Amino acid sequence: MFKKTMQSNIPVLEVNNLNVTFRGSQGDFQAVKSLSFNIFRSETMALVGESGCGKSTTAMSILRLLGKSAYVSGYVGFNGDNLLDLPMRIMRSVRGRKISMIFQDPMTSLNPVRTIGDQIVETIKLHTNVTTKKAYTKAIELLDLVRIPEPHIRIYDYPHNLSGGQRQRVMIAIAMAGDPDLLIADEPTTALDVSIQSQVLELLDNLCRERSMAMLLITHDLGVVAQWADRVVVMYGGEKLEENYTKELFDNPSHSYTKGLLGASLHSGNSLHYTDGRLPEIHVSSSYSTNKTEFKLIRPHAKVIENTVENRTLLSVKQLKTSYKRKSNVYYAVNDVSFDIMAGESVGLVGESGSGKSTLCKTIMRLIPSSGGQIIFDGKPITDLNEKELKPWRKRVQMVFQDPYASLNPRHTVFDILNTVLKVHGINSSVDREKKIQGILDKVGMPANSGNRYPHEFSGGQRQRIGIARALILNPDLLVCDEPVSALDVSVQAQILNLLVDLKQEFNLSYLFISHDLSVIKYIADKVLVMHEGKLVEQGDHYHIWNNPQHKYTKQLLKAVPGGY
Repeated sequence: MFKKTMQSNIPVLEVNNLNVTFRGSQGDFQAVKSLSFNIFRSETMALVGESGCGKSTTAMSILRLLGKSAYVSGYVGFNGDNLLDLPMRIMRSVRGRKISMIFQDPMTSLNPVRTIGDQIVETIKLHTNVTTKKAYTKAIELLDLVRIPEPHIRIYDYPHNLSGGQRQRVMIAIAMAGDPDLLIADEPTTALDVSIQSQVLELLDNLCRERSMAMLLITHDLGVVAQWADRVVVMYGGEKLEENYTKELFDNPSHSYTKGLLGASLHSGNSLHYTDGRLPEIHVSSSYSTNKTEFKLIRPHAKVIENTVENRTLLSVKQLKTSYKRKSNVYYAVNDVSFDIMAGESVGLVGESGSGKSTLCKTIMRLIPSSGGQIIFDGKPITDLNEKELKPWRKRVQMVFQDPYASLNPRHTVFDILNTVLKVHGINSSVDREKKIQGILDKVGMPANSGNRYPHEFSGGQRQRIGIARALILNPDLLVCDEPVSALDVSVQAQILNLLVDLKQEFNLSYLFISHDLSVIKYIADKVLVMHEGKLVEQGDHYHIWNNPQHKYTKQLLKAVPGGY
């Protein structure tokens, strides 16, 4: 829906025939090809597409932040000037003052050894001629503007003292310090929980309207686009494939790739559960003779989906507690939590950052000690077992991690990664190990020669398949999946979720599935646990949680889900 009224027919930003080529020893690579679009005052333009399509490169080229290996040509008009032609001295005065940027990860963007006040003040003094005292006064005003509570106190905090949502608000405060005409937001809410995401996006939307500011929103989250963008540019392979007002594009997409993105997205507004069928996937084919790329939305062949949930409790957690000491105080990160996971059942765990989700999972896996309660696995109490006694049990519970880039050793081949797991767990025959490795790589859909290659030679989706193979190679009963698809693009996310559904049936797996994306949980979970401030505030089957939530916190989470198209 078109929410804002453009105040002028003159664009704040005019991009015309933008080309970006990276030059390297292996040859040239064109990352952006003949890209053109405009952004007007008080308008939010969304730039969408999958990883590698050129979204962030476009943003960095606007601010001329690309390295020396990048050759940029075309026209980037801003308030009548071509930014690509400005002397660097003048360009530096534009950055932060007239055009500001918010990056994806505020923890790596903020200096950990300086207070947030010092970092905001530095930006203010860089772009305005004010005293340090007045700069601190304005910094407090900016923290209040972005709704940081008690800004006169929090200004002396360090980044690690703040939550993820608060750190992102500090980044917004820094971006607003120069009162910019254009704000570039590069995946500003990807790492945030759904309710915090909603608050941050609402804040940005209000700032755009109140200050007549234009915003370029870069994201792969179509739910966010549907709710907050006025117009959309869809990119693939460095090119613009489609541009339209948001409602028109979502209601009647013209390009096959756009149709594929919308069809593969879990935010499409339907109530699909894995027992209803597989998610559609985008298949891309290129013709060298015609130099054309074709996109098709394909729903994988629907296998017979059987109810694999048995009338047998695999994991029982009873009144579990996990505490930390802070000086003389005891803080309960997990407080009196009880739930069961049946054999063959998928259980979704949702809640905001700091709610205790990760601590709960680490406690269940005996990676950190509990402070009370019981963990019973397949009828056996494991809460007090020592490491030697735990070793046979560890085979039966494995984990798939969030980041497929950081969770694989970059110095080891895929074969070595999987081989080490088998060696550690006592499979001494090299022939047996090799057979198991080839078998599990085939099961997760990896090429036959994958074992000889290193992680960096694979895409993000392929790396996650390797992570899943590592978890499955010991034939576990329970997989703990910690945000396994949050770092993946829409179409790759659909592929991995389809794979997990297939593997669940084939191996009769149980899942404990953690995600801040409720649409993922809605698709994959048989039962849902809602965690808040260390406690389970609600649990129930997937139908009743989505259609008849009882707890006010659950209702708040569901209300904050973006999109609904």
